[in-house]
Amino acid sequence: MVGRWIAGGLVVAALAGGGWYFTRPAPIEVQLVKVQRGAVEATVNNTRAGSVKACHRAKLSAPAGGQIAQLLVKKGQRVKSGEVLLTLWNNDLQAQMQLAEQQLHTTQSRITEICTLATLSQSEAVRSRELREKGFISAEGLERANANAQAKQAACHSARSEIAQSQSRIDVAKAGLQRMVLRAPFDGIVADISGELGEYATPSPPGILTLPTIDLIDDRCLYVSAPIDEVDAAHIKIGQTSRITLDAIKGKTFAGKVKRIAPYVLELEKQARTVEVEVEFVTRPDAENLLVGYSADVEIVHTLHDKVLRIPTPTLLEGKRVLLYRADGILEERAVTTGLANWEFTEVTSGLVENDQLVLSLDGEGVKAGAKVKPQAATGVVTK
Repeated sequence: MVGRWIAGGLVVAALAGGGWYFTRPAPIEVQLVKVQRGAVEATVNNTRAGSVKACHRAKLSAPAGGQIAQLLVKKGQRVKSGEVLLTLWNNDLQAQMQLAEQQLHTTQSRITEICTLATLSQSEAVRSRELREKGFISAEGLERANANAQAKQAACHSARSEIAQSQSRIDVAKAGLQRMVLRAPFDGIVADISGELGEYATPSPPGILTLPTIDLIDDRCLYVSAPIDEVDAAHIKIGQTSRITLDAIKGKTFAGKVKRIAPYVLELEKQARTVEVEVEFVTRPDAENLLVGYSADVEIVHTLHDKVLRIPTPTLLEGKRVLLYRADGILEERAVTTGLANWEFTEVTSGLVENDQLVLSLDGEGVKAGAKVKPQAATGVVTK
């Protein structure tokens, strides 16, 4: 009888155990990542979109106003430094130039005549002294010969000084002509032309905005100008490594370097105060259709810790805690001490060792300390 009770109890226990086994909660699937060593950066980003700019850009107008007589370039045309872009009507100045040159020629001819007479008078004065020594002429005759020679020599010197005056008139005429010619100050490409042949062009007087006649861009040298929040400006130094991304060129990042930090803070109404920072391309992306004016973003690296223990930042819980995956499949909450951090990685200085596995999918239902879990396919830590 007792044996029957024992056998029945074993059957009931087996049935209960089997029921628990087949109805027990299944382990939660979680995504795990390993704690590994790598680089952690501290970066600064622009607060608003920056712009691609040219190192040299000039909005040109002729120094003087006038009617456009020659327009020698077109939009999109490449020009060399010193090349003539346009000329204004200057027939009056050309006439003044010709007149000044003719006056110089006349002056030179008159000088030749006067100085030749001066040389002849000097020779006559010498002969008069010889004749006076022999008694053939009077003292008054010698004085007249000397006075005549001195007067002719003075006239020659005076005439020679007129050459400088005539040359100065020519220089003035040349300067006037140069003001009617617009030349390229550097090699570049003509971005825009606001004037047409026959139209009247004028330079911009102070305080009055007028369109430049020609917009010239040197697109061989490009950089990004971007606003950085004033609270981050203290971290930025000349020469720091940067990464440039362009809205127009998706999926690519270009290496950059900080080349200039504005020495002042912009105070624009209804906007945060910012500092303009210029980042140059380390290597110009010639394979891309890079245009001046593209919107751009910069990420400036101001601190770098290399070969440190790091974890993906999304594995951190509030209070600097992580969920550690144990060998028995149970999750354990572990406090850690962190160092340098960014949106992607966080440096860990204590609390974990290399190759520890952490839960990355923290938003899963039931994912907490003490839960039984099983890993999904191994992912590993993303490395750069």
